[in-house]
Amino acid sequence: MENVKFGRTGLFVSRLCLGTGTFGYQCDEPTSVAIMDKAFDSGINFFDTSNGYPIGGGLPKAGITEEIVGRWLKGKREDVILATKCTAVTGSRPWQRGNSRKAILSQLEGSLRRLQTDYIDLYQLHFYDPDTPADEVLGTLDGLVRAGKVRYVGCSNYLAYQVALALGRSELLQLTRFESVQLRYNLLFREFERELIPLCSEQQLAVTTYNPLAVGMLTGTMKPGDPPAGSRFTLGFSGPKYVKVFWHKEVFDTVEQLRVVADAAGRPMAELAMAWILANSAVTAPIVGADEPAHLDAAIKATERPLEPGVKEQLDELTVRYRATDIGPPGINQ
Repeated sequence: MENVKFGRTGLFVSRLCLGTGTFGYQCDEPTSVAIMDKAFDSGINFFDTSNGYPIGGGLPKAGITEEIVGRWLKGKREDVILATKCTAVTGSRPWQRGNSRKAILSQLEGSLRRLQTDYIDLYQLHFYDPDTPADEVLGTLDGLVRAGKVRYVGCSNYLAYQVALALGRSELLQLTRFESVQLRYNLLFREFERELIPLCSEQQLAVTTYNPLAVGMLTGTMKPGDPPAGSRFTLGFSGPKYVKVFWHKEVFDTVEQLRVVADAAGRPMAELAMAWILANSAVTAPIVGADEPAHLDAAIKATERPLEPGVKEQLDELTVRYRATDIGPPGINQ
């Protein structure tokens, strides 16, 4: 698999990133290990996790995913670019969450212990924390890089103005700056094309994207009505959020239109959706999640077969409504 430059840095990562948010909740440990084995054997050397994973698991399960990844990493640490995150709720005390200096330092130590490593390649703020000044957050991250515990830092789920503020303060104070942004991006959620993605391109920030298949909507297997039991639409605290964003008649209608394009192109819908993301030069590495090893196949094939320009134009036109915030189904910025 191709390896690509990570933003403006000298780091190179695989064209796909393995997302691990299902490990320890939707996937038991043997299945999680099988998924990591297949990803690694296919050339995926970039793994993304979080101290708050598994997704939907909540506080009782938080950290289990890192433990599973840590056990798998034994003997392979130098062969993997490892990314994790902080900000998640880790306890009942008010300081056991967010991006304060105390929270970040405590959360990093927990991640290092669970991942069984002494450094993190990419340490990301999982969410923006409005209660902590940017200078405190950036100063703490700078200290971690200088101490050698973290190689690069980035953010996730930030708005464009929040990223711009952080970059400005880092430059002014001569602190380590964000080198990446992780954001939701797929054919049914294109809002960030308007401001955040152009900002990343201008500032040479690496872009990693999650929800590439819109939580299964872009596989073409979801049907109108009640979400299927056991799917990401019904599990844990995140299920209702996914329903709010994607479970709409307009979305189902769009999926049927996309199915026609996929059939004409002779490609599975999931592969076509992944190829569309890969066609965006601003995207460094789409994050691919899986419930079983076979779910990685579409993404891997998409890296081997670029999207034809004419097909991309069709997909762009069919989904342009999901690029704006005032029409289409609700998004996280509304």
